[in-house]
Amino acid sequence: MLLDGEAWRAKFRDFQSEAWRLETLPAYNVPHEAEGVRAFQAGDRIDPRTHSNDYTEDLKRVRREGKTKGRVHIVTRPLSEYLRYEFMYYRPHVWAGEDIRIMDVTDRANPLNGVQDFWMFDKTEVVLMHYEPDGTQISREVYEGDVSPYIEYQRIALAESVPFEEYVKGLDV
Repeated sequence: MLLDGEAWRAKFRDFQSEAWRLETLPAYNVPHEAEGVRAFQAGDRIDPRTHSNDYTEDLKRVRREGKTKGRVHIVTRPLSEYLRYEFMYYRPHVWAGEDIRIMDVTDRANPLNGVQDFWMFDKTEVVLMHYEPDGTQISREVYEGDVSPYIEYQRIALAESVPFEEYVKGLDV
């Protein structure tokens, strides 16, 4: 089953304990981010101490409700321009309550090589994220099989990654 619109938004509103994502791409071609990416490339930066938007407010709601939201992003250096842009937002997202971790596979084998992007909700439902090679999203699909491989992917990703704040110490991001 493909997910879009209200059915997709409901996943983030209605999960009971955890929403978790694996990100594997060096760039995502997201139309509503295009202007922000261009501004970033021109030198504009947000102030992470004061940045607030619907996403950070929702993260605070999730935390108040005793739920968790997290992700692991698999990266290689040098970081793409898009990742540098995305990292600018990760800090206020972490401060608002999201558990963001980075798995850098620059100098080692990727233990999740070939695993595609996905969201997992409450360790009971997986939504596969389908992308074109340039990072343009094609679709979101509810996975109909056994979720246990995805629970294992999450375990590996968490074990093989470091917290975002630790990863960026000393990096120019």
